[in-house]
Amino acid sequence: MSSLFVKGMILKSADESCLPTRLKQRRTGDHQRLNHHHRQPRFIRWVSGGIEAHTSGGSVPIRAVLNPVSPPVVTTKKRVFTFGKGRSDGNKDMKSLLGGKGANLAEMASIGLSVPPGLTISTEACDEYQQSGKKLPPGLWDEILEGLQFVQKEMGASLGDPSKPLLLSVRSGAAISMPGMMDTVLNLGLNDEVVAGLAGKSGARFAYDSYRRFLDMFGNVVMGIPHALFEEKLEQLKAEKGVHLDTGLTAADLKDLVEQYKDVYVEAKGEKFPTDPKKQLELAVNAVFDSWDSPRANKYRSINQITGLKGTAVNIQCMVFGNMGDTSGTGVLFTRNPSTGEKKLYGEFLINAQGEDVVAGIRTPQDLVTMETCMPDAYRELVENCEILERHYKDMMDIEFTVQENRLWMLQCRTGKRTGKGAVTIAVEMVNEGLIDTKTAIKRVETQHLDQLLHPQFDDPSAYKSQVVATGLPASPGAAVGQVVFSAEDAETWHAQGKSAILVRTETSPEDVGGMHAATGILTARGGMTSHAAVVARGWGKCCVSGCADIRVNDDQKVLTVGDHVIREGEWISLNGSTGEVILGKQQLAPPAMSPDLEIFMSWADQVRRLKVMANADTPNDALTARNNGAQGIGLCRTEHMFFASDERIKAVRKMIMAVTLEQRKAALDLLLPYQRSDFEGIFRAMDGLPVTIRLLDPPLHEFLPEGDLDHIVSELTVDTGMTEDEIYSRIEKLSEVNPMLGFRGCRLGISYPELTEMQARAIFQAAVSMTNQGHTVIPEIMVPLVGTPQARYFP
Repeated sequence: MSSLFVKGMILKSADESCLPTRLKQRRTGDHQRLNHHHRQPRFIRWVSGGIEAHTSGGSVPIRAVLNPVSPPVVTTKKRVFTFGKGRSDGNKDMKSLLGGKGANLAEMASIGLSVPPGLTISTEACDEYQQSGKKLPPGLWDEILEGLQFVQKEMGASLGDPSKPLLLSVRSGAAISMPGMMDTVLNLGLNDEVVAGLAGKSGARFAYDSYRRFLDMFGNVVMGIPHALFEEKLEQLKAEKGVHLDTGLTAADLKDLVEQYKDVYVEAKGEKFPTDPKKQLELAVNAVFDSWDSPRANKYRSINQITGLKGTAVNIQCMVFGNMGDTSGTGVLFTRNPSTGEKKLYGEFLINAQGEDVVAGIRTPQDLVTMETCMPDAYRELVENCEILERHYKDMMDIEFTVQENRLWMLQCRTGKRTGKGAVTIAVEMVNEGLIDTKTAIKRVETQHLDQLLHPQFDDPSAYKSQVVATGLPASPGAAVGQVVFSAEDAETWHAQGKSAILVRTETSPEDVGGMHAATGILTARGGMTSHAAVVARGWGKCCVSGCADIRVNDDQKVLTVGDHVIREGEWISLNGSTGEVILGKQQLAPPAMSPDLEIFMSWADQVRRLKVMANADTPNDALTARNNGAQGIGLCRTEHMFFASDERIKAVRKMIMAVTLEQRKAALDLLLPYQRSDFEGIFRAMDGLPVTIRLLDPPLHEFLPEGDLDHIVSELTVDTGMTEDEIYSRIEKLSEVNPMLGFRGCRLGISYPELTEMQARAIFQAAVSMTNQGHTVIPEIMVPLVGTPQARYFP
């Protein structure tokens, strides 16, 4: 950043190459003449019904700040980055500095998409803010005002000017997307004077609707006033006027609501709403920086193991309005279906609304296809922009947009979160389309995506049709079966107790993130497929049904009402996130199946991986499942687990444990031999041609005599062995271990009872011979457990 002192003004430029000829750069002890062509100036004008800006080039402008001529605070780092259509200070590769939102806004602007001009305050500035005791670091405010002047020039409007009002959005944006976890303020810059000027240009209803939204959002985000206090005033007014939707309120109604909202500030905080627009901006920037360290943001980072970030960036942008009547609207979309991966625009749209209305779940929006009918030109441009962004980023994108009086504005793009199924399908299809190669595709699918594909689905959906009581939007696929809870706190508590909970809410908020993560599934009465609940649930691969208008949620009484059905806390329901069905009772789940796309994807992984993957499997069924899922053998087969497969087996083991003589012990082992041989045959058959590592009996013998069932076990043993109860209890007492991990177990059992090892070895080799004779290739490996000394290897 350089500074020039010219006729009582400080001119600051982010790029010295744009300085005009004959201006001398002033530095300590150094005067240097710069020769450079300077491009044609921009011209900007205010037109009826909106703002129109024209530019003749993409050079970085000189910006003038009317400050007294005194040495400014010097910083060696650039902390404020501006962007507008056709030019930007940043790019998509600067996410660690500009956050994901800021970097992508800069990128969209630079490739020529219609992006409202703005500025981004860096994540390093957030870090400095936190280190400075939550105060703006020296010089930053001046840099913000300098960036603001750029936006004002681009739009031909000024913050706080009633004749040409500039309204701003102030949004967070970390390097890694954290949906809904940090704060946003819209319509910043409004006060009584500005709203009157805005009403004269754009209509009273639009102006006062924007004002009441700003008062609500600013009060909640910046001043810490509960949103419910504003919502209560809104609901009361709608009831008085006999309307159900916000859009039913007149301009006069909204003007009255603004005054009621101002009273909320005094009642809740004991102070008036701050009317100075620049003070509003300063407070909003502080609030966004503060939200980085909020409990919900910290919880989200902890759940998702997000570490190493410096903070959040702050994006300050010129407002565009989706609430200017039926020719305006707002929406959120994914360039492909994030649940299934289908190559088709997937999103939602609200007419006469602002962006937060969609993602907050306040209103249930319409499917995106409705936009094609009511705003065909804007929709056509949106489709083209989606294609441009997919080709540019070579990934499925999550996009927010606004239409203001039939003109499309792109507000945000980022790599879209997706389910496991969606991730695999998108990766495979993008390889087929030539957008990416197989190595890139492998990196696009995360480990948790594959884990999701191993989750169960409903066994037979047709079996529960009579139990379906409501259908909402299929916000995140999968199946969930659990007990109903009505608060995030209860969901976390029940999860900690080992219970399966379904979190039921009218709508979720970022404060619910802990309970959403703990819940098995999520059900909401309001909100669409791009609402907070839907986006977060999909990111975790958690089943979610949103926008279920048929349900009524009573948090106070902890009751869910669906038609004639009343479901209370603790009662069981099931959710089908793929169809949006809400089902009474506990429905049967079935194991998942390998899809064709997953098989293709895993074959690509096989081509590049160096790691061999083997399974833990103790039964023939486990071995077959492992083989079907690509295991290259069995790394550990625990023979003791075979003994619990049936009552006959465990009884034979207990007889062996109670045996006093060698003959008694051998007789019990003879009963076990055919069971072990049969299991090994099944395992060798499933693992044909692959190695199987079999561990001989390892745990101490008292583990086959659990304390909880001891009385019943002793009673059985008196009948089976002829021993008295006292003799059996005495024998059990002698077997108990002070330190079971290092006691009488592993190879020590084989040393003391060689006939036990002989039986297991005989079963292994008999099974190997049998399977070999049937044409199978058998590769057995025998593990002798707990060998700690050379002598232990040579037991008889």
